[in-house]
Amino acid sequence: MKEDICVEASLVRIHIAARCMLAFVFIYHGLVPKILWLSAMEVELASAHGLNASVISPLAGALEILLGLALVLWRRSLLPVYAAIALLAALLVDVMIVRPDLLIEAFNPVTLNLATMFIGYVVIVTQAPAGAKISGTRSG
Repeated sequence: MKEDICVEASLVRIHIAARCMLAFVFIYHGLVPKILWLSAMEVELASAHGLNASVISPLAGALEILLGLALVLWRRSLLPVYAAIALLAALLVDVMIVRPDLLIEAFNPVTLNLATMFIGYVVIVTQAPAGAKISGTRSG
């Protein structure tokens, strides 16, 4: 019984840490390279789609920040987590089509997006114990 509580508490901590890290990735990537300092890569990717980066990148950044906030604020819902994973997968496929040369760079969408998608998976598989802890009940 005591071991079950320790395992459950560990899963809750893992869940919270993974959810916060997933939110951090979206908030950081929305704010820093898209709003505060428009990165050259953002400009290149927007241009590859025929879009104006000075307009589309801050808009995309704001949406990423909102998704990051939703990940933290809607702790009982997996909807923002699934949205984050779907967005990461779609963006990875987009880069594969539009700028496949980026896939061989040192810090690339393959490693970043797959690792971040895995963090989302961790949030999903640890949701039940965390949800029980949040509502004040124990599963079991």
